[in-house]
Amino acid sequence: MADIQEVVKQKYGAVAASGLTNKDAGVQAVAEAFGYSAAELASIPAEANMGLSCGNPIATANLRAGEVVVDLGSGGGLDVFLAAQKVGPTGRAIGVDMTEAMIERARKGANEGGFANVEFRLGTIDKLPLEAGSVDCITSNCVINLASDKKAVFREIFRVLKPGGRVAVSDIAIKKALPPELESSIMAFVWCIAGAITVEAYRAGLEEAGFEHVVVVDSGSDLNAYTKVSGQAGCCSPPMEEKKTLSLAVQGEACCGPTCCTPGETSVHEDLSVILGRYDVNEFAASVKVFAVKP
Repeated sequence: MADIQEVVKQKYGAVAASGLTNKDAGVQAVAEAFGYSAAELASIPAEANMGLSCGNPIATANLRAGEVVVDLGSGGGLDVFLAAQKVGPTGRAIGVDMTEAMIERARKGANEGGFANVEFRLGTIDKLPLEAGSVDCITSNCVINLASDKKAVFREIFRVLKPGGRVAVSDIAIKKALPPELESSIMAFVWCIAGAITVEAYRAGLEEAGFEHVVVVDSGSDLNAYTKVSGQAGCCSPPMEEKKTLSLAVQGEACCGPTCCTPGETSVHEDLSVILGRYDVNEFAASVKVFAVKP
C-alpha cells in the first residue's frame, strides 16, 4: 500500500505542476458538473481548480462567520478559498495536503488572491497536523477514498473536531463489486475508485469513531463528467481555445518545462479517460455526500 501512496503523490504532484486551471473550459465544466457555480469559481484563484472534484462540500457545510474549517486533501485550495469567504476575517480556513507541489500551488494562490484568513499545512489525513478539539467543521472532496486506513482518518477527524463539530464531505463510494481489472488497478485506485468503500462501510466507520447523525447519500452526479478534461497533459496544459466540445484534443508533446513529467508518462485525467472508455463507472461507484456530528 505504501507504493500506491507514492504513486498517488507522484500523479497529483504532476497535476499540481501542470497548467490546468479554471480558465480551461473542460476543467470548469467538471467543477460545475459536481455542484460549483460559475460565480463561485470566478471568486477564487483560477489555479485552485484542476478538475479533481466529485462534489461541492462547502455548499452543504453551513459554515458561519468566525468558524475554523479544515479541508482534508486540499489540493490547490478550491474548497479552502470558498470556505474562507464563508467564515470571514474572524474565522480560519486551513487546508491539509500530503503533496508539496499542491501546498506550494495553494499558498501561491492565497498570496496572489489576498486571502489573509487561510493557511495550508503539509501532512497526511490519518495524522492531522492539528490540535485536538480545535476545529468546527471538517470538509473533504474526493480524498478520503485514497487513504489506506480510513478508520484512522475517521478517528483523526473525531479527535480534532470540537464537541458539536460537524463533517461535510464529498467522496466516492462503491455500489457493487468492481470488475477484477478495476479492483486490482493502481490507476483505478489513484482515480478514487478501487480504494473506495461502500456506503454502509462509510457509515459504520464514522459511527465506530464516535460520530452521531451520520448520513451518506448518493448525490446522483454523473462520474463520466471527468471526460471533459480528457486528453489534458498531466505535466502542462496547452492554451484552451473555443471548441464545440469541452473535451480537449491530445497534444503532440507530453511536457513543456523543467518541472514536467517524463516523456510518455500519462496524467491522472488521461488514466481516468482509459478507465471511462472501458467501463461506465456509474454502474459501480457513486459520488456521495457525507454528514456527521461529534457529540
